[in-house]
Amino acid sequence: MRRQTRLIATAALAVSLQLTAGLALAAGDAGSSSKKDRPSKVEAIEGSKVKRVTVTEKAAKRLDIQTAEIGKEGADQLSAPYASILYDISGGTWVYTMPQALTFIRQSVVVHSIKGGKVVLKEGPAPGTKIVTVGVAELYGAEKGVGH
Repeated sequence: MRRQTRLIATAALAVSLQLTAGLALAAGDAGSSSKKDRPSKVEAIEGSKVKRVTVTEKAAKRLDIQTAEIGKEGADQLSAPYASILYDISGGTWVYTMPQALTFIRQSVVVHSIKGGKVVLKEGPAPGTKIVTVGVAELYGAEKGVGH
């Protein structure tokens, strides 16, 4: 019984130390780590409520960021993989475009319908625009400052 109590106490201490270290990093108390060492850079876009997120090559690999292109659905509708769609807490629908390598900008879309793994859009980026399909939630977290 004593051994089990020690094991539980040791596990609780380890979890406590991990939580404390995580909170310190989230609060920016990373010691020698500076802003230039961060995996992402978030910049305001003049005249816009969204921000530009630029990630390091290492971060893009770690997140396994993958992209696809906006397609055409019929004469006047667009299509995108369902995995690219982000729903915000207000019910807004978005995708992350990739205007250049390692740079991402959230753009509003209007969903018409969902067919399996594909979304038909009423409004969105132009056909051929690169959009993120894997790593969407992580980019949103970086843009909103989650964990920083």
